[in-house]
Amino acid sequence: MPWRELKPMDLKVMFIAEYLSEKHSFSQLCQDYQISRKTGYKWVERYELEGP
Repeated sequence: MPWRELKPMDLKVMFIAEYLSEKHSFSQLCQDYQISRKTGYKWVERYELEGP
């Protein structure tokens, strides 16, 4: 069975779900997803404006 590849949108949804859980600091969350804080804030802003 091949590994399931994650699409960029899957990663964004997972990032937002973890962000909303407030289990990790924002910096740690961005580091875990290997994105810059600037990108993380952009994803959160889009989520807050447009929803899922």
